Amino acid sequence: MTDTDVPSPLTAVASDAPDGVRVVPVPTPASLDAPDAWLLHGLTAAMNEVVEHETGLRDHAVSPLEVLARLQQVVHHRRVRLVALADDPTDRPDPARVLGYATAELPLTDNTTAAALDLGVRPGHRGRAIGEALHVALLEAVVAEGRTVLMVSTDQRDEPGDGPDALAPPTGSGHVRRSSPGVRFALAHGYVLEQVARYSALDLPVPDELLTRLHDEARAAAGPDYRVVAWDGPCPDRWLDDLAVLYSRMSTDDPSAGLQIEEERWDRARIRVAEAQWERAGRLARTVAAEHVPTGRLVAFTTVITRGEEPVAEQEDTLVLAEHRGRRLGMLVKTEQLLGLARERPSVRRIGTWNAEENRFMLGINVALGFRPAGGSGEWQRILPS
Repeated sequence: MTDTDVPSPLTAVASDAPDGVRVVPVPTPASLDAPDAWLLHGLTAAMNEVVEHETGLRDHAVSPLEVLARLQQVVHHRRVRLVALADDPTDRPDPARVLGYATAELPLTDNTTAAALDLGVRPGHRGRAIGEALHVALLEAVVAEGRTVLMVSTDQRDEPGDGPDALAPPTGSGHVRRSSPGVRFALAHGYVLEQVARYSALDLPVPDELLTRLHDEARAAAGPDYRVVAWDGPCPDRWLDDLAVLYSRMSTDDPSAGLQIEEERWDRARIRVAEAQWERAGRLARTVAAEHVPTGRLVAFTTVITRGEEPVAEQEDTLVLAEHRGRRLGMLVKTEQLLGLARERPSVRRIGTWNAEENRFMLGINVALGFRPAGGSGEWQRILPS
């Protein structure tokens, strides 16, 4: 589908929405000031309100610029964006009319039977079957695209302990609350809990003595066969092929439990597309990697994303290739990252990161650095008939 194929933004796509509500697609505006951009602004505000309500944090907030940058990247993904819109006799272009949303990320290069879904209804408008209408419309859209592997996340502020309200995935690691609205919705619609993820946060700066000790220990364990390289923004040309390998391996080496995820196919061109999207969204990446000196290849990396002078940064991917594990390279690149951030981006006061609960190795590194649990998610999957 191209932008010209998108229906009129106020044309309803679901006939079973509750009275006074329409489910409509969000177009890709030419800019944030375009006449039809109000729907994107409403979508962004609704997503941020829902996520803050579920997590109790502003860490996960996105800007309209970031949402627009994702919509404009159509090389490797197609995006479905639907909103539940309060009826208005004059169809005022008011972002506050957006009551809920349903979105899907549809990979085009790999995982072409999969769809990553996200749904939410603003807290003040729940209990009106708006979520049901959005879910029905979203499923119609992704099924029409041939997608049969559906994945969705449910957020939580903290992880419940053992008890009748706790639901564990087949991995046995982590729990979600059966009684939470998102979990009840997922179970009622045929989704299966496959994994629990932990969201952890680190307040900066890390005490100098702790950071120096962990860095020096990791440096000594790595030995002379490994050296650290780092860069801001786009990857230098000389490392592009190695980074493509690391990105591809990230999709399979990182624990994914029972989620049906195929290896992603990354190359130089795809990396440049992703970097251009980050730049359009006002996101700056800082990457630290470990080079295996005898082969001249990168074998580990970690990336942190910042936005201008905002105090919260995102820990994105971190990976050590399996054949190079056991040499403290994960700790090495993470401590180098923190040392570099303290020098170059002192405005960052907090870093957030996600890890599968069964990823005890990476969680151990994070705990040693001072990360503390600050929420989490359930990762769900539903397989439709082919």
